Amino acid sequence: MTSNRITSQDVADRAGVSRTTVSFVLNGNHVDSVSEPTRQRVLRIARDLGYVPHAAARSLAGGKSGTIGLVVNDARTISVDVFVALMLHGLHDACREHTYRLLLETAEFDETSRAYERLVRAKQIDALVVLNPDPEDAELMSLIESGYPVALVGAVAHPQAHLVVCEASPTTVYQTTSHLLALGHRQIAFIHFAPVRNPEADPRYRGYCEALRDAGAPFDERRVRFAAFDAATGYEQMRALLASGVGMTALVAGNDTIAIGALTAIHEAGLRVPEDIAVIGHDDIPVARFVTPALSTMRVPAEELGRQCGEMVIRLLNGEHIESRKVVLPPELIIRQSCGAQLVRIPPVPPAAD
Repeated sequence: MTSNRITSQDVADRAGVSRTTVSFVLNGNHVDSVSEPTRQRVLRIARDLGYVPHAAARSLAGGKSGTIGLVVNDARTISVDVFVALMLHGLHDACREHTYRLLLETAEFDETSRAYERLVRAKQIDALVVLNPDPEDAELMSLIESGYPVALVGAVAHPQAHLVVCEASPTTVYQTTSHLLALGHRQIAFIHFAPVRNPEADPRYRGYCEALRDAGAPFDERRVRFAAFDAATGYEQMRALLASGVGMTALVAGNDTIAIGALTAIHEAGLRVPEDIAVIGHDDIPVARFVTPALSTMRVPAEELGRQCGEMVIRLLNGEHIESRKVVLPPELIIRQSCGAQLVRIPPVPPAAD
């Protein structure tokens, strides 16, 4: 059945502008980027066609805010982790295309209940997205069980959770560690991108441990360090590893930012990458291929994760049927010079079956 409802695309086509321009005009965003004649033309055509933006219609009909809330655990990630910025860009685009605003709230893991209260209980938002959710967050689990529209970027083992992840089976860090093992390394260090309260429940830490175990390689907790998202702590933790005297021939980093900091520490110690220590990162942020040597890494489609999560939570908000509660985007291992196997190309890993 075809709907006769006027859409923003109809307005855009009639006005000869993009859908984004229509959104800017009707929502009052980026006013300096749209000329006054264009703005007036869009407003006139929208009025003539009888177009009402979704968010405005919801507001008039039910007192809704027209806003999607985003809770980011640990505010530091926004300024130091490029992956988060890329994810935010994709999420923002999805919200904008559906004429929703995006409201960002940050919280430490032990403060998320107050963030939910500020956003959800106070009715500032109509739906919620959570980045890197804590599996032990009881308040979040309660929201999910209540039927409130919530979508997650990150894995949570709750049967009612709607989430978008890029963790194939085996996990991505299992794959990066296994790649180094296949190159002959046995003394492999691991610097996680952040402290974790329960390492056994953390997929990246678990992937590292399981890869060593499955290959019969030794696990030594002295080779494991926990950084704090940014290159500076990656640098500090790598210096500490080198100073400890524990043997290592390779490093798996929890993200590329940590890996880049570690590269500097290795170079300052007079060691060569990959000849003395091979390094592999995670995420494939834009700068990864421009460092020296170019960083081998696991490519994760950060913008698409954000976009897919935005689309999912908006569909939940609109009461639409969602075929699968879990969307898994496939990662791809990118081989460059830092791991010493730049001529090897590993094919993408297919998503895990639900």
